[in-house]
Order: sequence, then structure tokens, then C-alpha cells
Amino acid sequence: MRIVHIITRLILGGAQQNTVLCCRAQVQAGHEVFLLYGPIYGPEGSLETAARATGAELIEIRALRRAVLPVHDWLCYRVLRRLLRHVQPDIVHTHSSKAGIVGRAAAWKEHVPGVVHTIHGLPFHPRNSALVNRLYVGLERYAAKRCHRLIGVTQAMEAEFLARGIGRPGQFVTIPSGMDVAEFDVPPETRQRVRRELGIPDEAPVVGIIARLDKLKGQEDLLDILADLRARFPAVRLLMVGEGWDGDNLRARVAREGWQKQVIFTGLLPPERIPGVVAAMDVHALPSYQEGQPRTMVQALLGGVPVVGYDAGGIKDVCLDGQTGRLVPLGYRPGLAQAILGLLGDADLRRKLGEQGRAFARTHYDSSIMTHQLEEVYRQVLEEHRSGPRGPDGWPART
Repeated sequence: MRIVHIITRLILGGAQQNTVLCCRAQVQAGHEVFLLYGPIYGPEGSLETAARATGAELIEIRALRRAVLPVHDWLCYRVLRRLLRHVQPDIVHTHSSKAGIVGRAAAWKEHVPGVVHTIHGLPFHPRNSALVNRLYVGLERYAAKRCHRLIGVTQAMEAEFLARGIGRPGQFVTIPSGMDVAEFDVPPETRQRVRRELGIPDEAPVVGIIARLDKLKGQEDLLDILADLRARFPAVRLLMVGEGWDGDNLRARVAREGWQKQVIFTGLLPPERIPGVVAAMDVHALPSYQEGQPRTMVQALLGGVPVVGYDAGGIKDVCLDGQTGRLVPLGYRPGLAQAILGLLGDADLRRKLGEQGRAFARTHYDSSIMTHQLEEVYRQVLEEHRSGPRGPDGWPART
């Protein structure tokens, strides 16, 4: 097969890591793979080197931007149509909202035999204005009519789209975002070594969050409850792994409060260092307000670390309350503090949930399972293209 992936930005993020893993597996399976992406900028890092190592052909689309920019978006649409006409792919697979909307429109117009979109996260959420949410819902409805399959990384993604009239029930497939599970089999001494590198005492309880520094990810909420955590565990450390546009604000608040000892910012870390920082944690917390499948929660579980998160998006598909961690109502900070304190104060419970979480993550989130399921979707779509009913223009009719 000739496969084209389109994603908005190749930053160091979950959707991007998922896409790079797909490219690598598909090249290894003998497919011809292209990866189209917009400019990489800002403090969130880059996956360009990892993407090039997959063997896929990378093409930067300068007009593909994250923000709604009508002139750029129209130029991007025209460039994508021209490229797709030249490449003649069997499958176009889009990722992220902007690339998904413009990319599906271009692929559909060019009569690509298979058009697939993965929903990595919801573009509409409570922290957007009502006007912005209506705009995204309208655009997603438009784009859903211009693809053959919608892949949700969690069932929550499918439910949210259908509840807003986006897509049809038979159009959806759930394929969890996979990862290399073996990377998290680290030696026992890793925990102590990484703690020493970060200046964390061996006996200090550590609550970690691995996420870009962004208002939607909930780092501010963790700072809001830090006093409650310190009241019971004075030596507690809050380990913030990642970088982002909200980094300066978070660091300024920590400085104002005099928490430089208690709050540790690692900045951007390469993917190969994530298993080590997971090993240094006792609890992984992700009080995110908008989330598709929380890959960093899966990574924590693969490392045997129990998780705490808000009930937002696909978090509840990974943070199984009482089984792999504790699930808290969205934005409820007292519940967030209580859940974290409960785990920090009970080593046996942490161990139990960590072991259950590791087994759950290994079973459901191995990247080989993801890429196999994805190839099956591609083949089904192409078979439908070959055998399905035709419209008056000779193009397969939508049902």
C-alpha cells in the first residue's frame, strides 16, 4: 500500500508519537509511507529526527498551521490536493483536528480510495467558548462526511462525537494508541539513580505529571493542592516533566510561593528518558481538562505506578477507579488531593494498583496490536472501495 499520514505538528506529544510508531511499523511491513506535517515551533520539542528514522518520506507543509487562519488553510488545502494527486496514495490517514479537517477535505476531493482519521483528542471542551466549540463541531461534522473511517483512541472519543452528531455509528472503530511496552522494563536501581540525578531524597514521596506545560493539562491544579499534600507529607515532591507555553507562568508561581525545593521542573526530556522518570515516581497524576487517550498514564502504568486523573475525555479508559488508580470528578481539587493522599499513605494499595495497571497496559496498549488493527481497517476500507456501490460520478457512494 501507498500510505500518506497528515498531522498538524511533529511536536513531542502523544498523537505525534502514535503517528511515528505507525509510520515505522508500516515501513517495516513493506508499505510506501509519506508523512506530511506543518512547521515545528515553540517550546514543546520536535519528533522530526525520530520520524525520519522510520524510513517514511517526510514533507513539510508550510501553510499547515494549528490556529484557524483562513488564508493559510486555503493554501494548505491546495498544496495537499496537488501532493496527493502526485503521490496517488491508497490510504490517507489524518491526525489532529486541523490536519484532519483540511486533509480529509483534500483527500476526498482527490478521490483517494481510503480516507481515515484518528481522533486523538477532542477539539471542543468546557474551557473553550461556546462559539469556538460550535465552530469545531460544525467543521468536524463536515470532515466526518469526507472519510471512510473514524478511529477513536478510546470509546469516549466515539461517544463524544456521536453525541454531537459527528459521524455515523458504523463509521467508528476504537484502536487504543500503542507504545513499545518493553521500554518500561527498567532495572530496579533506576529509581534511586534517577532520584539522585533530580535531587530527590530516597524517602521523599513523589507525585509526577508528564505533560506539556499547558493550562488544559492541570499542572496549576496540582500546585493548588500542594499545601494539602505537604501538610501530611512535608517531604513530598511534585515532579513536572515536559515543557510548554504555560511554563513561565508555572515557574513564576513556584518562585512566588517559595516552592523551588518541592516542585521540580525537568523541562523537555527525550522519549528514552521517560521510563526512568516514571520509575522515580510514587503516583502519576494527570488532572487534565481535555484528553484523548492519556499516553503518559499508560506509560506510568507500564512502569507499575498507579495513576490519578480527572474524569475527562478518555482518561477513564486508562485510569480505572479502584483498579489502576483513582478517578476524580472534573476540576474537583479536594477530591484530587484526597485521591493522591490516599495512595501516598498506603504502600500496599500503591503496589496492588501498580501491578494491576502494568498487566492492564501490557494487554491493551502494545504498539504491535495497534498497527495490526490499523492495517485491518485499511484493508477493509480498500475492499469496500473495490466492491461498494457507485455514485453518478463513478466514485463509491456514501451510505
